Amino acid sequence: MSARLNWSTAPQAVLFDLDGTLADTAGDLAGALNRLRAQEGLPPQPLELLRPWASAGARGLLAAGMDIHPDHPEYETYRLGFLDAYLSCLADTTCLFDGMAQVLSDIESRGLKWGVVTNKPHRFTIPVMQGLGLAERAGVIISGDSTAHAKPHPLPLLTACEQLGVDPAATLYVGDDLRDIQAAKAAHMPSAAAAWGYLGHGTDIRVWQADVIAPTPQDLIPCWA
Repeated sequence: MSARLNWSTAPQAVLFDLDGTLADTAGDLAGALNRLRAQEGLPPQPLELLRPWASAGARGLLAAGMDIHPDHPEYETYRLGFLDAYLSCLADTTCLFDGMAQVLSDIESRGLKWGVVTNKPHRFTIPVMQGLGLAERAGVIISGDSTAHAKPHPLPLLTACEQLGVDPAATLYVGDDLRDIQAAKAAHMPSAAAAWGYLGHGTDIRVWQADVIAPTPQDLIPCWA
């Protein structure tokens, strides 16, 4: 799918999902899961197995790495244990995806605004953004608990646009999960599927019907260039 968009009005901003889109956080998320496994006397799981589930948060990682699901009687205990473990390793290995630094510089050089809209809770989002050196550069940061609803509800995206002072129709949202594209559509916002992201096992991102599928971060640039 072409990375060029037919904008109804000149582009004003680009918003990114965090995990699996802007930043590669899988190593630290997998590390937290393996700390939990170690507490249970279990051997570590390889990053390659856990990586596809990194965008699915605690629920996805607990399912993939420990076969613990929300209907498990101790699910909440495991979920809280995972989150506590993650707090201790938020930015140990997390980094921008290759090419993303260039993408952000290109956005800024054109006078466009950019920000992050993630379902990650605020207490994790801000330290990760600080670790990346982006907390001050981002025009807006909306976390999963910043608004009354999380993605796929459109409210987080609409709130980000309101805080940036931009038109949703003039804002591109980039994400690596179906809920990202659903949220963008509900907000009447152009969307791009990040094919470099975590995606999950056996996912065909073409069925998400994003306006653009970008194989690499640099492939986003024609969207606003």
